[in-house]
Amino acid sequence: MASTETKTTEPTKPVSTALAGVEAGLDALDVVTPTARVPFRRTFVDKILPPIIATVLLLVVWQITFKVVDDPTKLVSPLDVWRTLRDAWLQGELLGYIWTSVSRGLLGFLFALVIGTPLGLVVARVKFVRAAIGPILSGLQSLPSVAWVPPAVLWLGLNNSMMYAVILLGAVPSIANGLVSGVDQVPPLFLRAGRTMGATGMRGTVYITLPAALPGYVAGLKQGWAFSWRSLMAAEIIASFPDLGVGLGQLLENGRNASDMSMVFEAILLILFVGIAIDLLIFSPLERWVLRSRGLLVKS
Repeated sequence: MASTETKTTEPTKPVSTALAGVEAGLDALDVVTPTARVPFRRTFVDKILPPIIATVLLLVVWQITFKVVDDPTKLVSPLDVWRTLRDAWLQGELLGYIWTSVSRGLLGFLFALVIGTPLGLVVARVKFVRAAIGPILSGLQSLPSVAWVPPAVLWLGLNNSMMYAVILLGAVPSIANGLVSGVDQVPPLFLRAGRTMGATGMRGTVYITLPAALPGYVAGLKQGWAFSWRSLMAAEIIASFPDLGVGLGQLLENGRNASDMSMVFEAILLILFVGIAIDLLIFSPLERWVLRSRGLLVKS
């Protein structure tokens, strides 16, 4: 007589219980485990020491090159440039050079921000506008900023309006194209979810499109500032006039006219310093905040 085997099966879990477990697991993935405070020694080794070493090496190479060239009209030593910077500081002129250029650059960038942001939204959302002026914006972005200085002088004269016009023509295309790129990368699911909850038209743009497009927009802002700064330096170098004051670009041109290499390198270092400072103080923290808010940058 054949024996029959009795199979015992465990009771299956309800579907709702399984889904709840999956949901809890997904929620756990979103939780960022708090990390201990990074010790100063590690911060110093990872972030502070490398640029110090790079700067020291650069100064050593500079000094060696100066000894090899041995021609003060071609190259000066770091110590000569330091003396020029110190004299400008003691005479109360150094901050004036920096402020003249920085105030123009930041104000021009704000104007470019006000114009480039709505322009980028229109280009990104309206197909006809994108087809009409999208290639023009890309072409303007690749056009060297120095090309705008001669026509701006002829149109507006030697004044601050000319400087701001050159900054706008250099920065607006970058800001607009950055926003267009950010909008193009917004997942369609976000837009459909927003429309389902009533976020249409301007509300959808403010609460859905712009926040989702922030990474591309911030990248466009960063590039827009770089173009603003370069455009301003080109305008100050070419269009020199006593009423405009002495900015960093004018300082560079004065050094060239006087064949003063110490002044030339002074201007170059100040231009570099301002560009790095603006990036470190404004755009890098903004970029890190945007990335961290989206879980793309986690503190280690």
